[in-house]
Amino acid sequence: MGRHYLKVSKTWCMERQIEFPSILRSSLINHFLLLVKMNPLLPVIDAGRPTQLVQPFAKRIADEAQPMIRQAIHQLQINVGKLCNQTCVHCHVEAGPTKRRENMDEHTADRIVELSRQCDSLQVVDITGGAPEMNPNFKRLVLEFRSRGIRVIDRCNLTILRQPGYEWVAPFLVENQVNVVASLPCYLEDNVDLQRGDGVFSASIEALRQLNDLGYGSDERLKLDLVFNPTGTGLPPDQASLQADYKRELNEHYSIVFNELLTITNIPIKRFAMYLAKRNKLEDYFRTLEAGFNATAANSVMCRSLLSISWDGQVYDCDFNQMIDMPAITEHGRPTIWTIESFDELNHRPINTADHCYGCTAGAGSSCGGALT
Repeated sequence: MGRHYLKVSKTWCMERQIEFPSILRSSLINHFLLLVKMNPLLPVIDAGRPTQLVQPFAKRIADEAQPMIRQAIHQLQINVGKLCNQTCVHCHVEAGPTKRRENMDEHTADRIVELSRQCDSLQVVDITGGAPEMNPNFKRLVLEFRSRGIRVIDRCNLTILRQPGYEWVAPFLVENQVNVVASLPCYLEDNVDLQRGDGVFSASIEALRQLNDLGYGSDERLKLDLVFNPTGTGLPPDQASLQADYKRELNEHYSIVFNELLTITNIPIKRFAMYLAKRNKLEDYFRTLEAGFNATAANSVMCRSLLSISWDGQVYDCDFNQMIDMPAITEHGRPTIWTIESFDELNHRPINTADHCYGCTAGAGSSCGGALT
């Protein structure tokens, strides 16, 4: 079995135009061997290969849902990098305070802006990370897109607002009427700190109060949404019911208001996949996702109208595919912002899928905008 997964690792390197013999002498092969030792499925997931645990996602779509084809691009998701002031258990980006190299530079940001100006269908720009506010291009990207009347979302971890040196963030968001989508995986302190680190809940509450004081959650121009991720291995509960619970508890105990709660399923890749593997729950989780397949949700997944751009200008179908380096599909190989002339070149193209995609189609469905059905 070990030889099979080593072969998968070799294929992974070849597809990314990395000379495999050199990798044998690098830390990357040690990473793969560590994954194999922990659970032989991990390098398979990282390579976007069939897990052989569940029916291949592409086959399930072919049998029960509409073809996975991107239509007009309405949303551009820009991952400006992996630098973050937190290190969270569920984080598929594997972001953290030490990830300083993997961050978008000015040249890359300029090219994204240039391409976006040719995309007439663009309605929303979703800036994410890491903590996107820590990237020096965050301000200029926000100003560019807001000046064009495009809705901008800041995927905010909340605690960044309380960090020294980032006092400018909240007033800047207000001034530019940026939609804040803030992660708060529970309204209970112990659950949040277990997933995100000691003290994160109290810092998040203070940040939410700060946003509320500035008008977020009450002024219709300042939308504040919260994100729920399950702390365990189940699917998210009913979004509307949980939203009512959040609103009641946060208001009664902390006098906090917000607009909507978005429930998002944890996708079994990267750090969360390793978390599951360490607890011998990875296989069961994939089967849970498959058992919950919802064809209606599959027909509404975000990748049908979205492009995801990485910090170094690679083009993907979604942020999850980005993290396991499954590029978007074109006639000329893997696309980057330097090899395409227009984002519209990705319209009417097949979407790259693998078994982790069951995470977006299970139960009520899951997207960066919450439940789909």
